[in-house]
Amino acid sequence: MDRRVFGLGAVATLGLTACSSGKSKFRRYNGPEVTSVVVNKGARKLYALHNDEVLKSFDVDLGFAPAGDKNFEGDGKTPEGTYLIDRRNPNSSYHLSIGISYPNSRDVAEARAMGKSPGGEIFIHGQPNRLKELARAKKTPDWTAGCIAVTNDEIEELYAMVKNGTVITLRP
Repeated sequence: MDRRVFGLGAVATLGLTACSSGKSKFRRYNGPEVTSVVVNKGARKLYALHNDEVLKSFDVDLGFAPAGDKNFEGDGKTPEGTYLIDRRNPNSSYHLSIGISYPNSRDVAEARAMGKSPGGEIFIHGQPNRLKELARAKKTPDWTAGCIAVTNDEIEELYAMVKNGTVITLRP
């Protein structure tokens, strides 16, 4: 290999490393498997569990009308019930997001009985990427449209800890 080509490649690689923002939002997790997640809406807490052992707890913000179960799209409530972590979005409008399998068939039936849509797109996510939304979120607790929000550092940790298929229970 030509030494000049190798040298230029090595310099370019070092330059990219030096320009990176430091901490990656894609952390590694080497602890016990998270077997379930529980959100206690009343206490504003999320618990990552291995069987019955709490591995980590997080303070959360909820939907802007947090009391009660989500009934339909736009009601500002965070759902209650048992769901699955079913997807992840590294390119979210928030600093990473983890999808929850809301709505289930019961949620759909209840909303339809009211002549409404159940909505969807319920996630655990970090803070908004847009400055205007971020300023509002920092001023107001329970600012989401029904999602569960944590800090950016915490969503990075949860994103690494929790796998798709994990059961999540949201309690009043």
